[in-house]
Amino acid sequence: MSAHLPVDATHPTPPPWNDVSLPAEQRVAALLERMTLPEKAAQLYGVWVGADPSGGGVAPHMHDNLPAEVDWEALIPLGLGQLTRPFGTAPVDPALGAQALARAQRQISAANRFGIPAMAHEECLAGFAAWGATCYPVPLAWGASFDPDLVAEMAAAIGRDLRKVGVHQGLAPVLDVVRDPRWGRVEETIGEDPCLVGTIGSAYVRGLESAGVVATLKHFVGYSASTGARNLAPARIGPRELADVLLPPFELALREGGARSVMHSYAEIDGVPAAADPHLLTELLRGQWGFAGTVVADYFAIAFLQTLHQVAADAPEAAALALTAGVDVELPTVHAYGTELVAAVERGLVAEELVDRAARRVLLQKCELGLLDADWDPQPAPGPIDLDPAGNRELAARLAEESVVLLANPHGLLPLRAEPPRIAVVGPLADDPAAMLGCYSFPMHVGPHHPGTPMGIEVPTLLEALRAEFTGSAVTYAAGCTVADEAADDFAVAVRAAADADVCVAVLGDRAGLFGHGTSGEGCDAADLSLPGRQGQLLDALLETDTPVVLVLLAGRPYALGDYSDRLAAAILASFPGEEGAGAVAGVLSGRVCPSGRLPVSIPKGPGGQPWTYLQPPLGLAGEASSLDPTPLYPFGHGLSYTSFAWEPEPIAPGADEMTTHGAVEASLVVRNTGARSGTEVVQLYLHDPVAQVTRPDMRLTGYARAPLAPGESARVVFRFDAELAAFCGTAGHRIVEPGELELRLAASSGAVRHTWKLRVVGEERRLDGVRMLRCPVRIEPGAEESNQQ
Repeated sequence: MSAHLPVDATHPTPPPWNDVSLPAEQRVAALLERMTLPEKAAQLYGVWVGADPSGGGVAPHMHDNLPAEVDWEALIPLGLGQLTRPFGTAPVDPALGAQALARAQRQISAANRFGIPAMAHEECLAGFAAWGATCYPVPLAWGASFDPDLVAEMAAAIGRDLRKVGVHQGLAPVLDVVRDPRWGRVEETIGEDPCLVGTIGSAYVRGLESAGVVATLKHFVGYSASTGARNLAPARIGPRELADVLLPPFELALREGGARSVMHSYAEIDGVPAAADPHLLTELLRGQWGFAGTVVADYFAIAFLQTLHQVAADAPEAAALALTAGVDVELPTVHAYGTELVAAVERGLVAEELVDRAARRVLLQKCELGLLDADWDPQPAPGPIDLDPAGNRELAARLAEESVVLLANPHGLLPLRAEPPRIAVVGPLADDPAAMLGCYSFPMHVGPHHPGTPMGIEVPTLLEALRAEFTGSAVTYAAGCTVADEAADDFAVAVRAAADADVCVAVLGDRAGLFGHGTSGEGCDAADLSLPGRQGQLLDALLETDTPVVLVLLAGRPYALGDYSDRLAAAILASFPGEEGAGAVAGVLSGRVCPSGRLPVSIPKGPGGQPWTYLQPPLGLAGEASSLDPTPLYPFGHGLSYTSFAWEPEPIAPGADEMTTHGAVEASLVVRNTGARSGTEVVQLYLHDPVAQVTRPDMRLTGYARAPLAPGESARVVFRFDAELAAFCGTAGHRIVEPGELELRLAASSGAVRHTWKLRVVGEERRLDGVRMLRCPVRIEPGAEESNQQ
């Protein structure tokens, strides 16, 4: 029997809101005109039934903002907007969880007058955050791959897994651009460049939405620009940084990715919390960008308007501020949008029309998802549910392999062509499966609250992978130290193991956690960019032996390597590469995998002199005015290969060195694999604006392409650069295309320019309003498969 019975069960036709032959707007209007204020308000919040209000929950302030208990039977007769993390709160067998969710949905539908079920949402930042689900590489690794197509494929797989258990909305991707690498959530970001973040993030959105799951962009906006890199600290940023660096990824993911939801951030920008900012959430997001989906609150953020930001005296005031600003749904559970929102309307703090506005958006989305259809049925398919099938693992492995960055290989030690007789694997992360996983993977996010519960998936350690990769070698192991706790350091054993080996693989970096329970992750901010704990001292001790040392950094943020770089035999970075990450790293070490990852964040020389990203105007670069040199050790976009490539730029056609402020030009080159093995070159296009009315970054990425090539094979890579891509926020506060000189720089990284085209932009200054070009189209012509384009 359908959960959506008509109000009058004897009537031969369904009510209009269940009638699929009617337009969605008409169906929703029929609902709204019949609903009471409390029923409409009930569509505007979620309920976190499985959360722990005792203080032992996931996040700080969680216990302050959760009710002592949820009276389910009293709540659901009004209806319910969302169910929060039915799979991501505690370990649950996927099939049993899907059955339990279906039962809850039937209860909700049967209890309310209109048969409206809830939307269910889950975290899916590095895979579906559920017990037994595939743990993919974290977003920083997506950025390192420079491969939007593969990220879209991963996201589609995640979306299919969400749908098969009854989940409708995924809280991803994170589109925050890194502004200070000390911030704990760097691992959740895609990188320090808005072009990379926007194109990779949009691809994730396309993939998730292709599976019928609502993608939720977060955190809108400014969260990553917090003062001192402290989580939730105020963001003291100017309008140009907001317009030119932080906002473009969101705009691209909405316009091209098709995201149907946005989560506002915890940030306060110039004293105004995002949750209470109508300019941000209504005038910009909806008025200028035309967004028609839902805005959901970051967890507890509406309550934070009262408790942390102190811009509201009580919960009804907080509700009125958020609803007026444009927040449609309170998550994770009801605090201010239930009876408190009704009270706010009754007190005259907010008009009921704004409740209608939000409820209409929520109900339209439910209508799109089929939740209002007369034949909607939450029952999952019978039988067991596998959330970590072989296809997922193969996809996780491919992305992990593409994300590994070979930072340095000065003497050609890598790949280890012949199996060394003795390999010493040293470091606190060498034999730890958690070393592969980010803080929003289920084992690291929820697992610590359930000690003794199996991980639910197979995650090989790097030690295990190396023993499987180098079957002819004697592989020894010593931890040497812990990640951050100095109590168990034993340098002597580790140094002896290294000294007795032909090569030492030092496996160092981060352990993901939450709010101080790790060295990387939400609330795990760093004072500086030194390797955590005593890992730097351990590396120094290993480098004092006569054994070549290969550093493998498994980390969630960049760390300063300048003190070690000239003594290392080689260095590799893998940013929490997921459940198949160990095999990917071992494959790079052996040469089975030809590395193609590129840095999505700069690697600094020293731990101080930060924050710094490569998007700097002249005075942000090294110069005589300061004794601090911020030049990175390895720049944004850097990465080495085991083969070689020749770049043959094509001459600009006569007259093609000039374009109007409405025009476009093409920049092209031929890339040839001149080495003995197949590999992938990542061609990057940067823009340099020599003179502008406001200071501009010396270089900024505007396009890129992966070119996979067999030995001797070549490909023609063509970028179409539109004048709108040179636009910026001018002195008048709006976006302009300015006439004058420009340089297009083809480069292997932001620090390795291979060829420069000089252009002249002619015509009148052009103001850009509304839809604009947000990415640089690129094509790969015969000689290589036309794929992996941004």
